[in-house]
Amino acid sequence: MSKPTFSLSDSSSGRSIELPVRDGVLGPSTIDVGTLYRDFGVFTYDPGFTSTASCDSSITFIDGDKGVLLYRGYPIEQLAAKSSFIEVAYLLIYGNLPNQTELDEFSAIITNHTMINETLNSFYRGFHHDAHPMAMLVGVVGSLSAFYHDHTDINDPKDREISAHRLIAKMPTIAAACYKHSKGEPYVYPQNNLSYPANFLRMMFAVPCEDYEVDPIAERAMDVLFILHADHEQNASTSTVRLAGSSGANPFACISAGIASLWGPAHGGANEAVLKMLEEVGDVGQIEKYVAKAKDKDDPFRLMGFGHRVYKNYDPRATIIREVCHNVLEKLGNGNDPTLELAMRLEEVALRDEYFVERKLYPNVDFYTGIIYKALGIPTNMFTAMFAIARTAGWIAHWMEMIADPAQRIGRPRQLYLGPEKRDYPGITTR
Repeated sequence: MSKPTFSLSDSSSGRSIELPVRDGVLGPSTIDVGTLYRDFGVFTYDPGFTSTASCDSSITFIDGDKGVLLYRGYPIEQLAAKSSFIEVAYLLIYGNLPNQTELDEFSAIITNHTMINETLNSFYRGFHHDAHPMAMLVGVVGSLSAFYHDHTDINDPKDREISAHRLIAKMPTIAAACYKHSKGEPYVYPQNNLSYPANFLRMMFAVPCEDYEVDPIAERAMDVLFILHADHEQNASTSTVRLAGSSGANPFACISAGIASLWGPAHGGANEAVLKMLEEVGDVGQIEKYVAKAKDKDDPFRLMGFGHRVYKNYDPRATIIREVCHNVLEKLGNGNDPTLELAMRLEEVALRDEYFVERKLYPNVDFYTGIIYKALGIPTNMFTAMFAIARTAGWIAHWMEMIADPAQRIGRPRQLYLGPEKRDYPGITTR
């Protein structure tokens, strides 16, 4: 049986080329244009790479039309309901769910790597007290290669695994220290008898002068949030990690590059934008006014946290996190916070308003995530750092997959040049 091909012809020259078509396990077929420039002398043009597969991958699958998200084939709904973040991190890295022995060993390894070098404490003191946590996160994570250069041989599978463990383990410690620095409070060391999310919450909110007990509702909410944000296919930050890694850069530099990409308001900063939008609306009495503004195409105001670039039906993560959100608000109180009441009222309006329903502009995961973080007492400028903690598992899984791929080459996107043609250099007096 012959392989499917895609025919391309140039009417001006009479030339034609047959391009192979590759089929994935799920999702649309892909036209392989790898030889197009060599054989035909043209590039493809795809701003934002929205129709371009930059790699093949076995990690995550998304069907935006049907609202499907799979990690290694497992539906996100099942993982969020039955799994833990540590188990999901293992799944993303190794490809299969661990048995009990494997899970215990992996959990112990992650726990034993949670501390950071004491020298990093002075590194934090080099940042201004009001520095954005993401600025600190980029710098500190990038600096880890100066501490762990003994295991950064990217061609050694064992070194890659050790780096993966270190990054997943240390990211909560580094992020919590960013928060403590901004508060002027002493850093809290990790505690080995706590779960991954509980350890993070303790490092965020405990102080030396009193005991701190992690609320199980908050712990479970954090674990689910980490699971939902662990990976999302070839998004901007993951693609950044892959592109940086394609040059042979060490894993700490690659993850730091991913954090920088995540920082953008169109990516990881979206949940922070939701809270800023709610602050602009102000109170429940202003909802109708701002909903009308959102419907007006000539008005710059937008309801942040509604709709999604990939999910054209609904965001499957939003369905899960909505339940967690309502549970957190019900169990943990915070009833005096008008922003949280405003968010819930806005959700009600959007879910029944014909304008939003017809356009499938449902609340997405960013809408509920920001509300949960606020209810847990996490400040707005830490929201993207929370995202980075979870996404590190996905980033490192993609980095490891890319490095092990024999077809891997250094990334080199091409361009459509629209600048001036060749011209001679004029003297300063003739310009």
